[in-house]
Amino acid sequence: SVAITVEPGTSPDAVVQKINQAGLRVNPELLQLWFRVSGAASKIKAGSYEMPAGVTPRDITTRLTRGEFAQESVTFVEGWTFAQVRQALARAPQLKPTIAAMNDAQVMAALGREGQNPEGRFFPDTYRFAKGSPDLAVLRLAMGSMDKKLEAAWAQRAAGTPLKSANEALILASIIEKETGAKADRGKVGGVFNNRLRIGMRLQTDPTVIYGLGSKFDGNLRRVDLTTDTPYNTYTRGGLTPTPISMPGEASL
Repeated sequence: SVAITVEPGTSPDAVVQKINQAGLRVNPELLQLWFRVSGAASKIKAGSYEMPAGVTPRDITTRLTRGEFAQESVTFVEGWTFAQVRQALARAPQLKPTIAAMNDAQVMAALGREGQNPEGRFFPDTYRFAKGSPDLAVLRLAMGSMDKKLEAAWAQRAAGTPLKSANEALILASIIEKETGAKADRGKVGGVFNNRLRIGMRLQTDPTVIYGLGSKFDGNLRRVDLTTDTPYNTYTRGGLTPTPISMPGEASL
């Protein structure tokens, strides 16, 4: 197969020329005629396509007018931070990089969430996209997915929960995600944390301390780290952390 990219505003004749230059064995005059007869000339969609060997003018027309783009994928893993999400997007060669020069606040503003912290706001999953799509479009998909998952989880909350909002549920889910990688243990861990919140006890969990240390964390958590106060140290401060500390999966939610 050969890859063909149709830029916005490309004329039908230029599309035929691209196909011919790519090496597909299709009669260009016949393809131009088919574009005109079928009415496809005005319906060609910009994007990146993969055309298999032996493709016919009718096949080409169908792909171009239906927008059957060549697709790639990128995966966000449960427990990742937003910094790791950004790294994954930067490593995806078929994505159009649009956020590289933006800071986190600018990214969220571009997504229509000005003032919101990006941590934990994107659902961990595999997202498929057309080659050449902007990385911001993938983030928008992941953000929408997390919104739906969180809304569904919050609707199933138990009566008497100490959590006051869906945002608090997201924060706690992110902590549970980092506390244990075993699916069977998440319910137990969540129960312990909910009970501690209910009675006003500090959560006292290492992952929040590690998150608060940021780049200072060298892989070893020391006693001094547990006693040094930061907004994310749940040994020195009560309640939840100011923001999520990771992307929680559906089980943690």
